[in-house]
Amino acid sequence: MKSIKISILTLSFIQTLSIAGGHIVPEPEFQNEDIKASEQIQVIKDPIILPKVIQSSNVYSNGFYVGLGISTARYKTECNCPDAPSPDKTAGVVGRIGYDFNQYIGLEARGIKTNWKSNGHAVEHYGLFAKPMIPIADSANLYALLGAGKTTTSSATPLVNAKSFAWGFGAEVDLTSDEPKEGRYNREFDGQGDQESGLGLFIDYERLVAKSNAPDLDTINTGISYDF
Repeated sequence: MKSIKISILTLSFIQTLSIAGGHIVPEPEFQNEDIKASEQIQVIKDPIILPKVIQSSNVYSNGFYVGLGISTARYKTECNCPDAPSPDKTAGVVGRIGYDFNQYIGLEARGIKTNWKSNGHAVEHYGLFAKPMIPIADSANLYALLGAGKTTTSSATPLVNAKSFAWGFGAEVDLTSDEPKEGRYNREFDGQGDQESGLGLFIDYERLVAKSNAPDLDTINTGISYDF
């Protein structure tokens, strides 16, 4: 009885395999090749490109400047007597050299000499001044002159030969457009208030002798400057 049951189960299993196509077929070769190929594929990563490090160069600029221009001088005696001479006007040249420590303070030396005379009152003046400044734009500034000078006149009545306090005020404007340079400036304020390298224009007034009982000696000066 037991052997009959085993035979029936064996026949049923064989019949099931025949109906379901249950025979073992080996995998096709191309499937094996695909599996091998997939196992051999290597993932290639894109290289990481680091940005090139550029060393920042220093941009050197200094505060030195020079200037040259025309000066007109006015001489007026303090005498209130009836025969006092009328104010005399002469013209000549003005030269200036200075250094701006920052956009607010500088130091300037200047000289004025008038040679074109109307009544023979030639004026010669040399002075050293502190130069307070106020920038009013990136290309202009206002300034004052506070210092001491030596002033002489020739053929004037009375003659002047004085060492005294002198003062003045004026304005400077850049004429050259200075484009920013790549790098680090050694002066952070460079470019503010007529500090750019290049040509500029200046105009100012100066009282040459500022003391009591002295003749009025005034000058108007204008010219070209160059900032280094």
